[in-house]
Amino acid sequence: MRAATSNNTLWQTLALFKPVAYFAGATLALLTCCRLLLAGLYAERVDSAINWLDFIVLGVRADLIQVGYFTLIPLLVLSPLSVVLHKSIAQRWWRRLWTAWFLICALVLWFMEISTPAFLAQYDTRPNRLFFEYLAYPKEVFSTLIHGFAGWLFTGIASTLVFVYLSYRWYKKSEHNFQPRAIKRRYLIAVIPVLIVTTLFGIRSTLAHRPANPAFFAVTSDAMVNSLILNSTYTLEYALYNLKHEAQANRVYGKLTDEEIINEVRKVPYLANLEFPFADYPTVHYQSASAKRKVPLNIVVILEESLGATFIESLGGKPLTPNLERLKTQGWWFENLYATGTRSVRGIEAVISGFLPTRARSTVKLSGSQRQFFTLADALSREGYNTEFIYGGQAHFDNMASFFIGNGFQSVIDQDDYEFPKFVGSWGVSDQDLLNKLHQRLSQADNSVPQFTLAFTSSNHEPFEFPDGEITLAEQPKQTVNNAVKYADHALGEFFAKAQKSDYWQNTLFLVVADHDTRVYGEELVPVSKFHIPGLILGADIKPRTISAISSQIDLAPTLLSLAGISAYLPTVGQDLSQPDVKPANRAMMQFGDNYGWLEHNESGQVLTVLQVDKVQSFQYEPEQNTLTPLKNLISDEHLRKVISYAVLPSVLYQDRAYYVPSLK
Repeated sequence: MRAATSNNTLWQTLALFKPVAYFAGATLALLTCCRLLLAGLYAERVDSAINWLDFIVLGVRADLIQVGYFTLIPLLVLSPLSVVLHKSIAQRWWRRLWTAWFLICALVLWFMEISTPAFLAQYDTRPNRLFFEYLAYPKEVFSTLIHGFAGWLFTGIASTLVFVYLSYRWYKKSEHNFQPRAIKRRYLIAVIPVLIVTTLFGIRSTLAHRPANPAFFAVTSDAMVNSLILNSTYTLEYALYNLKHEAQANRVYGKLTDEEIINEVRKVPYLANLEFPFADYPTVHYQSASAKRKVPLNIVVILEESLGATFIESLGGKPLTPNLERLKTQGWWFENLYATGTRSVRGIEAVISGFLPTRARSTVKLSGSQRQFFTLADALSREGYNTEFIYGGQAHFDNMASFFIGNGFQSVIDQDDYEFPKFVGSWGVSDQDLLNKLHQRLSQADNSVPQFTLAFTSSNHEPFEFPDGEITLAEQPKQTVNNAVKYADHALGEFFAKAQKSDYWQNTLFLVVADHDTRVYGEELVPVSKFHIPGLILGADIKPRTISAISSQIDLAPTLLSLAGISAYLPTVGQDLSQPDVKPANRAMMQFGDNYGWLEHNESGQVLTVLQVDKVQSFQYEPEQNTLTPLKNLISDEHLRKVISYAVLPSVLYQDRAYYVPSLK
């Protein structure tokens, strides 16, 4: 009898959480139905982009994240009530609070889904930051809805009212039928942690290094279909979450007006004689290629993880990259190239988009740059190129897949696309596997269509895992940064040995560049030496050359396009270093936390100007000794205006959605 009573009490305790089960089941069914209805409206695009079963399963997985967030809040907030749940009045209030919360959440989910079709038709994506930004313009928004989407508007209003009425009726019936139950406190103490852990697992949705995010579900080359996999409440919440990062803009560095900033940047010598024909896109200009080619070259960017000058002997580092040292004699070698930041996404942003750094998170992650934001892939796809991103890990990491697919990359290859990898570590397949895949893709490419490929390595990332027996270790134990760098160089050497014997070598331009150095640290306001990185352009008919001028990652995109024979409109403010009649700007910019560094070579040598939130300082930089000596002389107003303008410009362009080339048709 005791066992039976105990079991009954356990089931009665579990029955207290019926609202959780009802909410999870009902909302998952609701969101799935809405997703399928939306997919039906765009059936051709969905059908050509993804298997329908995968579409449904991924959608439910995404919905579990949102349901988990809504469930976790009352689990954490209401759990303290468990100590008094043996009292009937406490049980009744517990039940009321749970039910009321879940009804509100269900209403939010419904409202967002019923609002989606009109937004989707207008913007080709689920609701994002535009959804709430436009709330500041109710007249225009309501007018648009009335004249363009009247059916959806009235359907949404009517169905929401019906939903509220039916929810109220169900709530009253549920409350009327509820009866207090015999509850054992020890069962509650056991059940609630299990529910919390289960909910947290549902929210994380993966055992990988990072929890799932919208990029995790960016599994197709169609950005709209990727957004359909999600639900609209989640996409809106993610946009709201990113606002706190977008707010940390570089406008804190100066009080110049937007017009003054634009004019200052346009005054630099390599931009001064160009025309800027688009008022809404103030940095867009026409760049004429320095190389005149009948057929444009393929372009391949190999972005090396954490391969700073620290590991390049000829740049003052350790002798760990003999293959790169050998290859540098065959192409354009950048002796004084500097990264713009300290994270991979900052390197991606600078190399692939030519975008300046900010105190905010990289534009790879920010919601306002997930579509209609300039990248090399976008520019080259307009020129008829096939564009592809190849990665050894999970492409959703750091939101890369979402950013790339939304901005010109036609395909994404990541860890799941390697059938028999040589080695798989914490960050994905080895660099050898990655570069073998790159060689395979280039060898099999259609020669009648030019190719653009970004390949991003990962072996040189903590915990520094790579296959045994490939290199003679530089030190013991095996898993150290020095050994990982040596392996990364070994894989690079293997790739170029094959590439130089291949059919694609003569019509392909390669850029090998680091995203940043391995751990950027230092007591200086800006540790300049830790931003120093190698860069090498080689392949095709490129003749050996050493670029000794100070240059930045933002200079690489315009230079690559020019050498490949691509003349195009660009919004980049980096310098095309291939132009023979233009003097190098001899400057680089770097963001280190809240400090913005501007390194420039002038008549006094190398001078670092550092903008802080509340002041400005300048230093004499001696690269050989790696010393920064404070300068007592005042910074000229002209120089300060230029530095501030470059520092604030990315915030202006991002906030105005102006870093893009409009359609020229």
